[in-house]
Amino acid sequence: MKTTAPSSLTDLEAVDAVEAMRSGSLTSETYARALLDRAAALASLNAFRAFAPERVLESARAADRDRAAGKRLGRLHGLPIPVKDSVNTREWPTSNGTLALKDFRPREDAAVLRPLLTEGAIVMGKTNIHELSRSWTCNNGAFGPVLNPYDPTRIPGGSSGGSGVAVAARMAPIAVGEDTLGSIRVPATLCGVVGFRPTFGRYPGDGIMPLTFDRFDQAGPLARSVADVVLFDDVLTGETKPVSPKPLHTARIGLSDFLLSTLHPDVERITNQAIDKLAAAGAVLVRAETPPGAREAFNIARAIIGFENTRSIAAFLRAQGIPFTFEEIVAQASPNVRDFYKVEYTAEAHERALHDRETLSAALGRYFAEHRLDALLFPPVLMPALPLGDNAEVELLGKRVLLRYVMARNTALSSVARLASLTLPAGLTTDGLPVGVEMVALPGQDRELLALGMSVEKVLGKIPPPAIATSS
Repeated sequence: MKTTAPSSLTDLEAVDAVEAMRSGSLTSETYARALLDRAAALASLNAFRAFAPERVLESARAADRDRAAGKRLGRLHGLPIPVKDSVNTREWPTSNGTLALKDFRPREDAAVLRPLLTEGAIVMGKTNIHELSRSWTCNNGAFGPVLNPYDPTRIPGGSSGGSGVAVAARMAPIAVGEDTLGSIRVPATLCGVVGFRPTFGRYPGDGIMPLTFDRFDQAGPLARSVADVVLFDDVLTGETKPVSPKPLHTARIGLSDFLLSTLHPDVERITNQAIDKLAAAGAVLVRAETPPGAREAFNIARAIIGFENTRSIAAFLRAQGIPFTFEEIVAQASPNVRDFYKVEYTAEAHERALHDRETLSAALGRYFAEHRLDALLFPPVLMPALPLGDNAEVELLGKRVLLRYVMARNTALSSVARLASLTLPAGLTTDGLPVGVEMVALPGQDRELLALGMSVEKVLGKIPPPAIATSS
């Protein structure tokens, strides 16, 4: 029987690992131990907030016993999956990255986890996040900053930073994240992995602390291949039809001057190289400016999230039976989180933003139809990974600009318009930092986007893994 060399176990993608465990050429316990050892050796990156190796190993042994007994094996048989610490887990604490909730034990798993667990996945641990999911740096004041595996002096992006780091650093092949305004896509691009924010509502949101009232918050995976994202999507949706790569000569990809403007030179260079590779591979690139409302996507999102955030979290706390008020939680939070709640948003601005959101969504639908686009391509973040910290302003092209502008100007578009979004690694900067590109498609076109992503992924090629030293 063919076996997998232990030295290569942590490099396995989820599809290959599951196939090996289902066939018996690799035991679940052996695979789990390799990942756990890797995570322990890289504990300095602070990717995990809750980590209990023996619990994971016992679940892996149970998976091996099931196989030996001839029981039905799920599509994720024996696969350890790290889970963002804003996603409820019955057997693990769910702190949402904040001190007041460090011991919170949910009554049940979040809805997004149930299909994964039913199909044999194992919760590997809870990944560190930006406190209360309220920014993009993962400079967590309660549990320490998460470090980028490509350069530990840099941020990994957030708020799903621990999940992005776990995947990039080969602690696991796939992890669960959640994205309100870039929280999957920002760590995906800054850590050099694949990130998928599906059409809003494609995956259930029950059991995840929301920043809005069922408007933006969307769970999704971070992985190292589009094939692994497809596997995740299969399990969450029950899809059985395979996804095949879309021939690039049949693809029409839109390019917007606005979304390609004001970029750090390295981000601009790598993005242009990606565009050139796609053109050489036969894709039709369509230069067509997005509707004017696209320039206001971040302001629309900010007005909606700013008005609803305190209310949505308070409602979640009550529904979960958590014995803290929102005010009590914020009082124990870090200063950089408390600052978010010093700005008040009016009901009038909220209503106007909701209207503008629908106007932009409709305009984008017409834009895609007019230009017959399969996707729109742009960099999710305007700069590579920033130095550790959480400054409100950063320097870009010789000017001081708001951190939120750098992180969310582009990612806001798909959040506001409910678009399907796929982020892929595109290259490394001169300092060896990853840069990605984001492709967005109309709502409901998730499988088509993944099919296109398979082909784009092949053309862009793989980036080298991080060369971070372990502690052992």
